[in-house]
Amino acid sequence: MTTYLFAGGGTAGHVNPLLATADRLRDLEPEARILVLGTAEGLEARLVPERGYELLTIPRVPFPRRLNRAVLSFPGALRATITGTEKYLREHDVEVVVGFGGYAAAPAYLAARRVGIPIVVHEANARPGMANRLGAALTRFVGVTFAGTRLRHGRVVGLPLRREVESLDRAAARREALEMWGLDPARPVLLVTGGSTGARRLNETVSVSASEILGCGWQILHITGSRSPVADPHLDGYHLLEYCDRMELALAVAELAVSRSGAATVSELAVVGVPAVFIPYPVGNGEQAWNARDAVVASGALVIADANFTPAWIRRELVPLLLDRARVARLAAGMASTGVRDGADRMVALVREALSATSTNVSS
Repeated sequence: MTTYLFAGGGTAGHVNPLLATADRLRDLEPEARILVLGTAEGLEARLVPERGYELLTIPRVPFPRRLNRAVLSFPGALRATITGTEKYLREHDVEVVVGFGGYAAAPAYLAARRVGIPIVVHEANARPGMANRLGAALTRFVGVTFAGTRLRHGRVVGLPLRREVESLDRAAARREALEMWGLDPARPVLLVTGGSTGARRLNETVSVSASEILGCGWQILHITGSRSPVADPHLDGYHLLEYCDRMELALAVAELAVSRSGAATVSELAVVGVPAVFIPYPVGNGEQAWNARDAVVASGALVIADANFTPAWIRRELVPLLLDRARVARLAAGMASTGVRDGADRMVALVREALSATSTNVSS
């Protein structure tokens, strides 16, 4: 029986591919023991136990990005966290560490290096984070989501996806979505989503421009998120949701999306073949703009800066696109060409390759 330690968390972008890979590994190796290393504050503290995995916690030790008091305490705190992680590895006889980025990943990589067990890295974003840049320097088993990702030893495996999306029967799901949300089967659907918390400019611009969009013969499925609500204009064909717990149905019914470009959103749209207008999140290290690049190069998506996504842009650029169904179809084909449906299987194969290589080196 092999014992695996999956490390990562903090945000859904780290936790969801971690869980998708763990689930696939559990399907293939029911006897395997899968542990997850994370923090008590991150999203993993809730999602990991809910999925039936044991969570081992370590302190959250962020890398200081400015010269302040945290710079002085960081080395000692990191050493203590690595030592605690090393203790976990030895106590549980862990045979491989699989990291997905986030606060837990760097200590896991460094502890694994101390113990001498193989390391596997998965990077979801096109622009790698600090933890995974470190991990990639310590192993040659590195999986990336996007072809354009610059990470040492990186090979494209795609993003491990939720089973509901990976196995989506779009025709069957579309029928269910039409019924669930009262959509008109004769009108194409524009899906608008800024993620679970929402995107203020995206929501406000689409809300103000709803009548022009509807005038193109389309209908709108607008998922606002929890933090950026907009008033419902009660227009025929405008369907407003604060939250959607059946996102696979929204993907199945959409013919075009207007959305942020987080790695999961880009990957799920690509797998289903839904073209997009991406408005990258303007805060952070710019990874969302990079995430959209492969889709843009493949002529599957457009990118517009958050500051430029205005009602004037809707009238000038989006309305002509909505009226050109042939162009939308070409964008859909381009988007589908970038999709990787079997990311979870590819990631499990990479983990097994790392284990096999280590066993071969030991035996020889």
